[in-house]
Parts: sequence; structure tokens; C-alpha cells
Amino acid sequence: MQLIHTYENIISTENLLAAWQEFVRGKRRKQDVQEFSLRLMDNILAIHEDLAQQRYTHGGYYAFRISDPKPRDIHKASVRDRVLHHAIYRILYPFFDRIFIADVYSCRVGKGLHKALNRFRSFAYKVSKNHARTCWVLKCDIKKFFVSVDHKALLSLLAKHIRDERILWLLQNVIESFHATPGKGLPLGNLTSQLFCNIYLNEFDHYAKQVFKARHYIRYGDDFVILSGDREWLEKLISSIRDFLRNRLELELHPGKVSIKTFASGVDFLGWVHFPDHRVLRRATRRRMLRRIQEQPLLKICKSYLGLLQHGNAAHLQEELLNLYRLGSKV
Repeated sequence: MQLIHTYENIISTENLLAAWQEFVRGKRRKQDVQEFSLRLMDNILAIHEDLAQQRYTHGGYYAFRISDPKPRDIHKASVRDRVLHHAIYRILYPFFDRIFIADVYSCRVGKGLHKALNRFRSFAYKVSKNHARTCWVLKCDIKKFFVSVDHKALLSLLAKHIRDERILWLLQNVIESFHATPGKGLPLGNLTSQLFCNIYLNEFDHYAKQVFKARHYIRYGDDFVILSGDREWLEKLISSIRDFLRNRLELELHPGKVSIKTFASGVDFLGWVHFPDHRVLRRATRRRMLRRIQEQPLLKICKSYLGLLQHGNAAHLQEELLNLYRLGSKV
């Protein structure tokens, strides 16, 4: 499949204004956003003109660290560049989403974390014949995925579907605006990085389904699982997966995060530990949640956590969370 949209579709003032409207949601109080909006049309027209003349150069990044739950380095681009990211995303995402397999759930409309959790449970029921047989789960994690993405390999994958050289020039401009090591890395703060992640791993997704014949495969970001009733087959698969990721995508499996367990013994996947008849929140996530509500007893944080807990067996934890919130909010 080839992208039918043109460079002009991306850089048009209409697309840039639509991108601005999407970008600005929830950010109107930010100082840099307010400054950009004071001369909105001038700024939009300036971006358009720079792009039309192909003299646009992506700016630098403001770096900071978060703990979510492990420390992550976030790189934030300027408002000008982030509006462009949205403009690119608006055109590219609908096309590439059609070529992704159904069981990729991160950063996709109509997918998401909770649907991935439910799909995992559904697969476990199928493989185990409603818990009448043993279901084995191969769980893998790619080591330092975002900082390991190879720029040339990513651009080559994009070029398979994009013929317009100007679009490729623009994407190269964005991709090469950041590097963790020479020629490698995507910034966690870019909207485009979410799409590039799925594009980069799309070849592996199809390989897993079509060559490995992994019928029960789920990927969310750089975490993926394969479920089967045949443990030996899963064990043999690990070396093939490792070779494909290393030779085709220059990626490595995390040596400490590859495991094969039975579903009945409890499988830790996407923040929850899954069992045949229930799932419970991972202990580290539980501790972090309770600690945060003690430190910041805010209603919006409490509601967010309560919404998360609805997707598992967590009635006692919900009550504990509410008690901490009520206690903290009275102090």
C-alpha cells in the first residue's frame, strides 16, 4: 500500500490550523502556548511558508525526567514543532493504522490499555479451552526501545509506503532532530514518536503472525506476549525472535524480562497480574498509587486511579484509596 496524500496535504494552512486545535486542548494555560496563540495566524503562515520552501528546520528539545513508574527521560519540543507533529500525525496515522495488525493496542484509536487486557484474557481462555488445559505465556520486552530505534532503518520502512520525496524529507527532519546515540533514538515527548514506534515494529508484528504462526500474539508498545499450549514451541521461538529483532531492526530483547509462565500461576502484563478468574494490580503499582494519593490528595488524581481500578479485582484497594483521599483532603 502507498500513501495517496501529498506533501501539500500536510503543510496546508487548513491542516496546520486543525493540528493547532488538536494540540492546544488542555494546554491553553501554558505560557509558551499562550505566546504562540497571541500571533496565531502569523505563526501558522510562517510554518507553512518555511515548509513550502523546504527551509523548515526542527528545533531543539527541553529535557526533563519523570517516574512512571521507572525513571523516563522526556524531551519536549517547541510549540511550533509540536504543531507540526500533529499536522504530520493527522495525515499519516489513518493510513498506517490500516496496515497494522489488529492485536497492536498502544497509541491507536479504538484500542488502548484496557482492550489489550481484555484481549489477553480472551486469548488465555481460548488457549486453555476455558481452563481445561495448560496455557503458557511467553512474555518479552525490548531493551531500551526508544533510544535504540535506528534512524536509517525507520526511514527505510517509511519509504516503502511513501513515494513523495518531500514528505520523506520532512520526516527525516523530524526523526533526525533527536538522537540518544549517533543515528539512533526517538524522543518520548513527540506525538510522532508514538506512530513511529508502531511503524518500526509493524514488520515484526506481521512476521510473528505470518512466519512464526503466532495466532495468540499481543503487543502494547515494546511489550509483547505470545500464548500457546506448547511450551517447547515457545522456548524455541525465543531465539528466532531475538535474531529477527537484532538482524532486521537492530533491537535487543531485555535479558531479564523474557519469561515463560503458566497463566494459572499469574502473569504480570501491562501493570496487572492475571489469573484465570481474576486480575490484581501489580504490587509496585499499588504502592506507587497509595503513596501518591498520600502526597497529593487531589480529586482528579483519585478519580483517575478509581477509573483504572475498575478494570480488575480491586474493591479493597478502591476503599483504601478513598480513605487516604478523604483523610488527606481534610488535613
